[in-house]
Amino acid sequence: MGQIYLVRHGQASFGAANYDQLSELGYEQARLLGQWYANSHQAFHRVVTGGMVRHRQTADTCMAELPKPALADTEWVTDGDFAEFDHHEVLLRHCPEFGDAAAFKALMASHVDPSRALEHLFRAAMQRWMGGWHDDEYTETWPDFRRRCVRALERLDTPGSKQTTIVFTSGGVISTLMQHLLGLQDFQVMELNWTLANCGVTRLLHRPGQFTLSYLNNYSHLEWLGQPGTVTYR
Repeated sequence: MGQIYLVRHGQASFGAANYDQLSELGYEQARLLGQWYANSHQAFHRVVTGGMVRHRQTADTCMAELPKPALADTEWVTDGDFAEFDHHEVLLRHCPEFGDAAAFKALMASHVDPSRALEHLFRAAMQRWMGGWHDDEYTETWPDFRRRCVRALERLDTPGSKQTTIVFTSGGVISTLMQHLLGLQDFQVMELNWTLANCGVTRLLHRPGQFTLSYLNNYSHLEWLGQPGTVTYR
């Protein structure tokens, strides 16, 4: 039986000009995950990244903690179908102020609890995208995103079913794959996505033609090895 580890990237740079970069804490989260795997003598036959900068930064930082002999025969693959949906576009279509950093910052600051306000805004933006009534306004529709996530997972269904693969991807991808495996409703995908920790790990067991969930959103490595505040969700 093979294993597939789906890793959400480390904390990115939300609010910065370029979101697709790990924050300092994001790098630390990736290091802690790598140390966890090194301590448990975990080896990987294949490393897959979703093609985004934050995916590769997380992968490079994490895998650098493993002993070099453990990586000697590891295959590295980039698969763009494991890339995240365009959260910038999803937010912008629902809230035009998101396109102007100053205006958006002022909008959030006008709320008593900016973090909660952002959560409500993101939920509403996701509902609009997933509802299907405005598909012509999005570069990638929700059904198209869902199909490519499943397609990416199915590409891991290789004859070498006893291989161990680690995939560095994003929360939206992982949540959508859980929908596929567990039969979740669309609104549950949105709720699950909001709860996935940065550098949290979801483990699948794999036989040819079959994927089974082993555990979801494990971040024990951050709690055990990290300092207070190491567990983040944004």
